[in-house]
Amino acid sequence: MIWERIRANWNQYKVKAKEQWGKLSEEQLHNIQGNRDHLASRIGQVYGLSKEEAEKQLTSWQALQTDREPAVFRRST
Repeated sequence: MIWERIRANWNQYKVKAKEQWGKLSEEQLHNIQGNRDHLASRIGQVYGLSKEEAEKQLTSWQALQTDREPAVFRRST
């Protein structure tokens, strides 16, 4: 999933981020406001990870996210 979609729907995706990185506080996640660089930095700080490792985790998490918009079903005619 492209990050722009995560950023635009951050209130939904921050719940998933909290599931992945439980040490991040609600306040930290709120203040990140969907900014990918800020999230990577905060993950590194809170978990004591290198910038590269935090980025690797974030990239993996991003790849697992799916579009939360409802699917549009077309009727067969």
